[in-house]
Amino acid sequence: MSPYPKKILISERASIEEAFRYLNENEMGIVFAIDDAQRVVGCLTDGDIRRALLENGDLGRSIGGFVNRNFIRADTNSSRESILKQLDHGVYVIPMLDGDGRLVRLCTRREFHIQEEVEVFARARAPARISFGGGGSDLTHYFLDNGGVVINATIAKYAHASLRRRRDSSIRIYSHDLNIAEEVGKLADLKLDGKLDLIKSVVQMIAPVEGFELEVSSDFPVGSGLGGSASLAVAIIGCFNEFRSDTWSRHQIAEMAFQAERLRLDLAGGWQDQYAAAFGGFNFMEFSADENLIIPLRLDADTRREIEACTILCYTGKGHNSGRIHDEQKKHMQTSDQARAATQRQKEITLEMKRRLLRGDVYGYGALLHDAWQAKREMGNLISDDELDRLHDHAIANGAIGGKILGAGGGGYFMFFVPPFRRYQLARAMESAGYKCEGVLMDEDGLTSWKMRTPAQGSVLI
Repeated sequence: MSPYPKKILISERASIEEAFRYLNENEMGIVFAIDDAQRVVGCLTDGDIRRALLENGDLGRSIGGFVNRNFIRADTNSSRESILKQLDHGVYVIPMLDGDGRLVRLCTRREFHIQEEVEVFARARAPARISFGGGGSDLTHYFLDNGGVVINATIAKYAHASLRRRRDSSIRIYSHDLNIAEEVGKLADLKLDGKLDLIKSVVQMIAPVEGFELEVSSDFPVGSGLGGSASLAVAIIGCFNEFRSDTWSRHQIAEMAFQAERLRLDLAGGWQDQYAAAFGGFNFMEFSADENLIIPLRLDADTRREIEACTILCYTGKGHNSGRIHDEQKKHMQTSDQARAATQRQKEITLEMKRRLLRGDVYGYGALLHDAWQAKREMGNLISDDELDRLHDHAIANGAIGGKILGAGGGGYFMFFVPPFRRYQLARAMESAGYKCEGVLMDEDGLTSWKMRTPAQGSVLI
């Protein structure tokens, strides 16, 4: 169906008589004159024809000599708002022309083309987390019998995902961090083979019926101890969630991310990372056989800001294999009374941290990080080593009052708490020893996802 009526375009060589017939048939009171290349060069109304006939009554005369060549028009980039304003200002018909001046459609007071649905893509980001206390008690084998508690917060370091659906069944996945791409013809061809397995596991679990293109990246290195794999899984799920009418809740997304990593891939680890990435902010988490409770901590704004100001992350320069460390930790806890006692001590420290944070006792919380680290070291043999112990001791000697390694241990980031007026002293001391330090900004949003229209062809992307 044509986007404009028949008999609306007429050659500028046509006669007045022919123009009359066009006007009668289109019943719009206007025709648009075109040249030999089909470009619109002017318009002609009933009034224009009457004036021409008063000057010269010859019906066979060509209309080209008196069409209005200074007419209101729009192009395909004109805003809807600007066209509506013209229609509200006494104009009844506005031709929309393409870049070559040919008619695309007509805009009238009664009929205005609604923008056709265009392709959209989804984006999502999920934050990394820093854990203050309780890590290890969120492992299923422990909390089923003993219960677990954790305090963590998310920071402004993110895993990012972008998703575009395809019209066919083919799939393309690309990781910017690893510079690895995977392309298959259909979902059944996507195999777990040691390459991008976490991403594939998430996709297989969701089982989309359409093909897609998925790109991912992270603001942190692999094996950082910041819960990055959970953040990535949550971000990917968030992208797919944008295309659902029945969207998944944050609880469901966290559980799906846990399933993809811990169950489908059989990678050992706790539960806190997935919930932190999905919910964001400062959270106290309780784990039991019956349910997991995510309790946001309503900290005073000054308390949050002071924690940011007093926290330094120090990258050890080496990653870690959290699954291997958690497997060893599980065996150690099953055979060592000392490891079980250390985990119980972690829970007690975490409850005390919660109390101090809610009361605004930032420095009391900071000192407890030292106790949390000493307890964590006793929970497994792979959590620390001589180099990590020296790094920790060097930080304490240069101004930190507490600190602990993040995640399972063995590498990644150390987090240190530094009182006022010692921050830069500590940073210089650590950097002189060869370690990179950085501050933190807290994230309050958790998983964030959105959809956007695909840029029009020829758009400038900055």
